[in-house]
Amino acid sequence: MAGDKKPETEKAEKRFSRRAFVVGSGTALAGGALTAVSGTTAMAAQGTKKNAIDYPLSTKYLVYDSKHCAGCLSCMMACSMVHEGATSLSLARIQVHRAVLNQYPQDIVQNICRQCPEPLCVDNCPTGACHVSAENGNVRLIDQEKCIGCQTCMRSCPYSPHRPIWNPVTKKATKCDLCVDTPYYNKKGGPDGTQACVEICPANALAVVDKLPDQADNRGYDRNLQPPPKKAPPFGAFPKGKPKAKTEAPKAPAN
Repeated sequence: MAGDKKPETEKAEKRFSRRAFVVGSGTALAGGALTAVSGTTAMAAQGTKKNAIDYPLSTKYLVYDSKHCAGCLSCMMACSMVHEGATSLSLARIQVHRAVLNQYPQDIVQNICRQCPEPLCVDNCPTGACHVSAENGNVRLIDQEKCIGCQTCMRSCPYSPHRPIWNPVTKKATKCDLCVDTPYYNKKGGPDGTQACVEICPANALAVVDKLPDQADNRGYDRNLQPPPKKAPPFGAFPKGKPKAKTEAPKAPAN
């Protein structure tokens, strides 16, 4: 009946209200998620230091050359192969990814363990699995026998993505050890040995140095690793004009 029809304005208001509710709810949820992520990132970046310990510095540090990295992922495959015996990008202790919206050289990003002077992963580990290995040049390592898979080291790492890597098979965390423990490597690793990622890189974009890099930003670890260009010969080194034709010595007459 005509009397039962609701005014068009009321229908419009209800349609608007429902749409506003859906949009508003989605915005609220998205905002909540963003807040949660931001809060987690902020907590991770700040870190929580439990113990007032002066840790000895690592004797070696892995650095990279972002301007010459080709993004071939050879370092990641080599890393997982020598440590795990299989090529698995998710198990590589060095992570390289493409940031397609960034401009060169930030379009290829290298994430390496910094061997932090104040390692929060070591400081916050409840079992001592994350430790400073004095017998291996003070490299920050994770003892797999002591690791209980609590992921505290991953949450403590102040960098994003976190440098400790989760192994879903063993349900334990691992991290770059400068190839100290590489059961599938045919060379001696460790700080004074050979690192698989450095050895395999076709662009010479990885190296190990013995001086603590600047901790202020990425520039301490991102450096030019290419050999210096060859010097051009000094001016006047080449003779002017066309080279003279070689004159052959006269042949001896045949007898």
